[in-house]
Parts: sequence; C-alpha cells; structure tokens
Amino acid sequence: MYYYTKYVSPIGELTLLSDGNALIGLWIREQKYFGSDLMNAKYSIEKNDCDEILKKTKNWLDRYFKGEKPEACELKLNPHGGEFRQEVWKILCEIPYGETISYGEIAKRIADIRGIKSMSAQAVGQAVGHNPIGIIIPCHRVIGKNGNLTGYAGGIDIKKWLLTHEKAI
Repeated sequence: MYYYTKYVSPIGELTLLSDGNALIGLWIREQKYFGSDLMNAKYSIEKNDCDEILKKTKNWLDRYFKGEKPEACELKLNPHGGEFRQEVWKILCEIPYGETISYGEIAKRIADIRGIKSMSAQAVGQAVGHNPIGIIIPCHRVIGKNGNLTGYAGGIDIKKWLLTHEKAI
C-alpha cells in the first residue's frame, strides 16, 4: 500500500508518496516523469495526510522553504531505481545546500568509484532527470559544465528559483 498527500509550496503543488516506511516520491505538479511508474493503477494508493513519513516530509519542506537547511539524511528515503541511478542519487544527497556540481563532475566521481577511466555525463543526466524524490534529493543542484542551468524535470524556472532560494546562484 502506498500513501500520498499534497503539499502547497512556493513553486507550486507537490505530490508526496510513501510506502509507509520511507518516502518514495516527491514530484512538482506537471513535471516530466511525474509519478514515474509508482503512481499508475497497478499499485494500491490512497490519500493519507496522517502517514508519519509524509508528515515528516511536510515538516522538512516547511523548514526548507523558510530558508533553513535540512539535509536529505533527516528523512528515510527509498527511491526506486537501478544500481546506476542509486549511485547518482547518493551523490546528489551529498551536494551541500547552496552549492552546485556539474554532470561531468558526477560522472568522474562514479568512474572513480567504479575504477574505470570515464563515465558518460549524458548517462548521469538521465539518472538525475529520473530522480523520483525532487528537492530532497537535490537534482536541482546539478548544472552544466560551464555553469549553465541545463535540464530539470520540473522546468528551468523552478530550478532557477530553488538555486536562488539556496543562494547558489
């Protein structure tokens, strides 16, 4: 059983999804890949504003939008994805509030971890784009190699808003 709730934020309505044990989704309304495959009809999903995971996530978001610097590790997260995506999302969680990193830098880190010569920044971009727990797993902090604001499933305007909010740009 999955539980969802809505959260009204300065960047629009967010949908939060829990499996009762961990947060598995957070999407900006109408973002690309909204709900991934988690929100489709093959799963039992019900609205539940009392789910503890969802309540903790709302509190985290309240603090974030007030300008505090909550960390991803404060919440129990369980994003669904393959091994490579998990590696990328783990690195995203390590990007400090107010800082950015390039797709190429993430690719280099993964290549180093795997002991290989190189890794595709495009592959990293695909994993970043499919992050199912936006904002908390801060994919908005990933930028192009020249500091360009490239790609964001929630839209470049929202990416810019989040980075400005964090004083990263």
